[in-house]
Amino acid sequence: MNLASFRSVAKLLPHAVLVCTGSGRILAVNPATLRTVNSLRTGAELGDLVTDPEELGERLSRWLRSGSPLPGVMTVRDNEDRAVRLRCHGARATWWDGAEPAVQLHLSRLDISDRFVALTQRISLMNQQMTYRRAITEQRGLLLRSEKAARARMQRLYRLTAALAAGATLADVCDAVRKCAPAALDATDVILELHSRRIIPSLGTADARPLVPTSWTDLDGIHGAAAAAAPENARRVPLRAEGVTLGRLVIPFAPGAEPDAELTLTIALQIAQAVRRAGLFEHEHRLAERLQRSLLPSLPDIPGLDIASGYAPGTHMVDVGGDWYDVHVLDGETVGFTIGDVAGHGVAEATAMAQITTVLRSIARRCGNQPPEVLAELNDFLGTYHQGLMATACYASYNKRTRTLRYSRAGHPPPLLVRADGSTRYLHSALAPPLGPVPFQDYPQDETTVPADATLVFYTDGLIERRGEGLDVGMERLAQTAGATAGLDSRETCDLLLHQQVDTELPDDRALLTVRFT
Repeated sequence: MNLASFRSVAKLLPHAVLVCTGSGRILAVNPATLRTVNSLRTGAELGDLVTDPEELGERLSRWLRSGSPLPGVMTVRDNEDRAVRLRCHGARATWWDGAEPAVQLHLSRLDISDRFVALTQRISLMNQQMTYRRAITEQRGLLLRSEKAARARMQRLYRLTAALAAGATLADVCDAVRKCAPAALDATDVILELHSRRIIPSLGTADARPLVPTSWTDLDGIHGAAAAAAPENARRVPLRAEGVTLGRLVIPFAPGAEPDAELTLTIALQIAQAVRRAGLFEHEHRLAERLQRSLLPSLPDIPGLDIASGYAPGTHMVDVGGDWYDVHVLDGETVGFTIGDVAGHGVAEATAMAQITTVLRSIARRCGNQPPEVLAELNDFLGTYHQGLMATACYASYNKRTRTLRYSRAGHPPPLLVRADGSTRYLHSALAPPLGPVPFQDYPQDETTVPADATLVFYTDGLIERRGEGLDVGMERLAQTAGATAGLDSRETCDLLLHQQVDTELPDDRALLTVRFT
């Protein structure tokens, strides 16, 4: 190839290309070279244009020896005597057939290319930073959503755990499962199926009361077989506590849901423990109630009197209490009535109550016609043998021939007299301090004449007490309810009054003695 061929080919190239001899004389340039540096023309000497001729000679010598392009840098002055730095790639022009060997150079201005490279790098860096920031933002959003979901799940799990911990009875536990477990498990529902015979340890045939399913299914009951008809997409998780399989959870999930197996097992364990605890609580409750009832007396049949009694434990009572009542046949014409309450719950109070009823029977045989003497001796007994305990009591004696009722009270609520026409009157008189703490002898006495077909109601304070409410409100409510019992016998009246108090938070146990005078 000759110079003419070079010019025809190189003129189409967008970048500068020139051919020079080994001494630096320019043999040919393309148009892009003149646009790059206008002083680089055919026939010019590179040595006269560059700022460092010696360094140029070394580069030309190196390029002549190379068969492939080698990089380099040189500074050339243009026609306005301005220094222009050029990046060069040079190699021997093997196609040149002239007498002196030649070098072919590819040139680019450093000032323009550097700015372009810098701009390109800056744009690349900005793009990279934007990509990083976008990825960080997406990752942060993902983490925030995950954290929010985890926090919401923990709150739902906490609500279930708190509700199970607060549930004392089986009904409380089942209600907590029904309300809180579906959200904690991300399920559409949670069905509780239990073996009622395994929940509460047996007390024998003396207490054969079955559990009544409310918001759960009894696997041991007549409908137990129907429990198998669960939704197709439901999971069944056994409930085991202390080696006993109490039942199972049936958990329907929404289509496409991915249940957390570990979370499901953890919640099932919590529910099983709560059910087991509630069953033991119910067992203790029944045992305490059974013991309490065994301490209460059987009432005698007395001509001319219709007598009934009742006892109801507090809703959450697991300790025996100190409420008592009794009827004493003193002679052919006189009957004694007593009711009382040892303060507190527990074995000591129940023991004192049992001893009080025994001692009272002995005292009544000696001085049952004198209520003040009965309470004085009973106070001496408590002060001597049960120091530190306190009890309230009411004792009354009734003469059937004269229809006279004498009574004394030691800190106890007043009896309620209900006439046949429904009018009521509390026997507020004859009040003295409670038995036990203070030695006291002069108990007052009052008497009243009991009209025919009237009913006398003896009760303990659990019948009229409600949390956050004064006793006068409870007494007024009792009087209104008792006024509506006209025409009822003693048993009907007793049952009505015993359960007229609606459920309240931790109510006290209630004892009741009703006497209808014919």
